[in-house]
Amino acid sequence: MQKDWYQDLNEYIRLGEPKLEEKTVAWQTAIGLQAVDGLSTSDYLLETAKENIEGKITISEANDKISSYYEECNDRKAIEAGTKEADVVAGRITAILGEKTFSFSPAYWISIHKNLFA
Repeated sequence: MQKDWYQDLNEYIRLGEPKLEEKTVAWQTAIGLQAVDGLSTSDYLLETAKENIEGKITISEANDKISSYYEECNDRKAIEAGTKEADVVAGRITAILGEKTFSFSPAYWISIHKNLFA
């Protein structure tokens, strides 16, 4: 994945629209959490994230696209490099961050991990 994904997504924040900013921050957080774990997301994820931020697809559709992409992917090198795990989990994190009921209680924390690594 490109090293400048953060700056690439930051362009949406510069536009100043609150809804774009909220989605952008969620994607940046999700991708950043993968980077902290030493995982790289794919360019496909970045393009899918942009479609979601721009309102072309919902987060549910984005996660479906990511899953379908890897089901149809013949590029074993990409899958073995860990992008599949990073992309799937980043999409799930973004969905969780977008939930209006998001909170950091112990019960919710357990629920989050169950959903992320299902």
